[in-house]
Amino acid sequence: MCGNNMSVPLLAEAVTVSGTQKETAAVCLLLDLFFICFLFSIRHGWADSLTGIRLPHVKFICPHAPKIPVTLNMRSLMPAWFDLMGLSPDAPEDEAGIKKAAENIKAIIEHEARNGIPPHRIIIGGFSQGGALSLYTALTCQHQLAGVVALSCWLPLHKSFPSASSGNKNIPILQCHGEMDMMVPAQFGALTAEKLKYIVNPQMVTFKTYPGVQHSSCPEEMLAVREFIEKYLPRI
Repeated sequence: MCGNNMSVPLLAEAVTVSGTQKETAAVCLLLDLFFICFLFSIRHGWADSLTGIRLPHVKFICPHAPKIPVTLNMRSLMPAWFDLMGLSPDAPEDEAGIKKAAENIKAIIEHEARNGIPPHRIIIGGFSQGGALSLYTALTCQHQLAGVVALSCWLPLHKSFPSASSGNKNIPILQCHGEMDMMVPAQFGALTAEKLKYIVNPQMVTFKTYPGVQHSSCPEEMLAVREFIEKYLPRI
């Protein structure tokens, strides 16, 4: 049963891009409507976008968020990891939805561990809401992960930290943000970076901003993502 993707609901419909050589590491990218739009904004589609950051020994796992009613979108159904009531630091949050989504991502990590890729060889990441969930999942995971890629996002349930943290203080975090982001302002990203430095060792947090970039990306940011993956998931 360890190799059965059906035992992990998100893996049943996840897109997996296999490595071209023996897979000794994995990157789990959380796909939702924000990430899909993000990928199309920088290239011609998500598959082409992954080409720029892929490594031959790394498997990419891309689970899709389920369609749920989103308050911020007039309760319309859309792919989202949890409900969004607002995009400000003091907005109400979907605590139950965030925790449930995090457990689903942790189930993927456990599945990969049972199948030969240990947690310390797994990076999780995402853009906007997916990046937010990646941060929360990594900080509350019982395992020490290889790192987190958090693009244009924030830390959900930030008031519950540092007490909610699992205590793993050496998680490398790459946080990137466009300086012209009007949806999730760069100020929120900066506040998140400062909060993270109280949760993990400060030297493990890297916060990069990009002039002129809105709620999207740029080649410089994608290069930073690739370099982060290369650094923390080296060939073994």
